[in-house]
Amino acid sequence: MTESLPPLPPVLVTRRLAPGVLERLMSSCAVTLHDDDLPMSRAELLKAVVGKAAVVTTLDDVVDAEFLEAAGPGLRLVANHAVGTHNVDLAACAERGVLVSNTPGVLTAATADMAWALLLAATRRLGEGERWLRSGRPWAWAPDFLLGLELAGTPLGILGMGRIGQAVARRAAAFDMPVSYHNRTRPADETQGGPRWLPLEELLAQSQVLVVSCPLNAGTRHLLDAERLALLPAGAVVVSMTAGVVDEEALAAALDSGALFAAAVDNFEREPEVPAALLAQERAVLAPHLGSSTLRTRQAMGNLAVDNVLAVLSGGAPQTPVG
Repeated sequence: MTESLPPLPPVLVTRRLAPGVLERLMSSCAVTLHDDDLPMSRAELLKAVVGKAAVVTTLDDVVDAEFLEAAGPGLRLVANHAVGTHNVDLAACAERGVLVSNTPGVLTAATADMAWALLLAATRRLGEGERWLRSGRPWAWAPDFLLGLELAGTPLGILGMGRIGQAVARRAAAFDMPVSYHNRTRPADETQGGPRWLPLEELLAQSQVLVVSCPLNAGTRHLLDAERLALLPAGAVVVSMTAGVVDEEALAAALDSGALFAAAVDNFEREPEVPAALLAQERAVLAPHLGSSTLRTRQAMGNLAVDNVLAVLSGGAPQTPVG
C-alpha cells in the first residue's frame, strides 16, 4: 500500500518578488502568488489569506485583527518583506500566537546609498537641471546658473541612528562632514571624534543637512512638523527616508517660503499619492520609494523572507523575528 504524502503547507505571497526568490518556497509549499507589481485590494487580500499557514506581506498589506480572523487559526507566520512593521498589528499577532518577521540588515547599504544620491541631487539641483534640458529651454553656462550647495565641511544631522543612519554617517567621512544625531536613547559611550548624540531641538538647530532615517511609529509620526522644521538653519536641506516622520505639507510650505534650500523624499505617507504641494516645488527631489531598489538587495530581502517562512513551517524559529 502506498502512503500518500502530506499536503504542502499553503503560503500566500502578496506581491511579485525579485527574480529567483520564489523557487525554494514553491518546492516546499503550496504557494498562492499575487503576480503583480500593484498591491492586492483589501477584499482580495482577505479572501486570499484564508487557510494559509504563512504569508509574505509588503508594507501596503495591513495585518490587523480582521486579517488574522480571515486567515484562521492555521496562520503561523507573517513574514514582512520590509524592515518596518508599521503595517502589522504586533499585539494582535501576539495575542493569536502568530509570529512576525522582517528583513533587516540586508537593505542597509542600498538605502544609505540612496540617501546620499538624494542628498547630492538636492544640493546640486540635478532634478532642476535635467528638467531644464529636457524642456528644451535655452541655456548657457554662466557664473550664477543653478548654483547649488557644497557638502564639504557642512554639518550633517541624522535623525535615527540605526543600521541605515550609521551607514549614512560612515559615508559622510568622504565629504569631511561633522556628524551629529538623535536617537530616543543616548548611548552609554561615544567614540572620540565620531558622531555626537544631541537632543532633538539642538540637533535640528545645527543641521545644515538633515537625513531622516528613524522608524515610523506612534511616537515619530509627524515628529518633524512645521514648528520643528522651523528650528533648522536658514537654507537647510532635508532628506526623508521614512514616510510619515516629516509632515509633508509642512515640508512643502518650508520650501515655498524659502526657509529650506531643498528637500528630497523617497517614500510618502499615503503612497502612491504624492502631495500636490510637494510636486509643485522645483527644489524638491522626489523618488518613488527606491531606497532598497537594487537587484541584489531585493533578492536578499526576498530570500530572507523565504528563509523565515521555511524555518517556521519546519518547526523552527524565524531568523529575524519581530516583537
